[in-house]
Amino acid sequence: MGLFKEFKEFAVKGNMIDMAVGIIIGTAFNRVVDVLVKQVVMPPLSMLTGRIKYGERKYVLQEAIPATPTSEAIEEVSIGYGLLIEVFIDFLIIGFTVFLVVKFMNRFRKKAEDPKDKTVSTPKDIELLTSLNNLMQEQNEILKKNSSL
Repeated sequence: MGLFKEFKEFAVKGNMIDMAVGIIIGTAFNRVVDVLVKQVVMPPLSMLTGRIKYGERKYVLQEAIPATPTSEAIEEVSIGYGLLIEVFIDFLIIGFTVFLVVKFMNRFRKKAEDPKDKTVSTPKDIELLTSLNNLMQEQNEILKKNSSL
């Protein structure tokens, strides 16, 4: 029964819920980026490079040999580098988008954590730490004055 109780506490505290929400949003975001790359980025890139479909690009190591009455068919052996190009473009778009989101969120976090900025409500923990810091500075000033006398 203790294991079930621990799991319940873990799930209710938000760790599991936050992770599930992140995975769901990440999956949806992946789908958006996939469509963005395949339907928006790749067609103009293909047009600029002479209608090359990058997903189909490959380097053939051995040509396919069709079956004959005396021998079996041999499949083509190739290295498909075109899909790698598309996945790399996906990665660049995802990386740049995540960078912009994190940069945007950090700007708001810094603004929210600044105790002097009164346009944004400061979180309670930051207010408490700021007041504690101010009290310590005052105490240090008092101690310096007393030790110099």
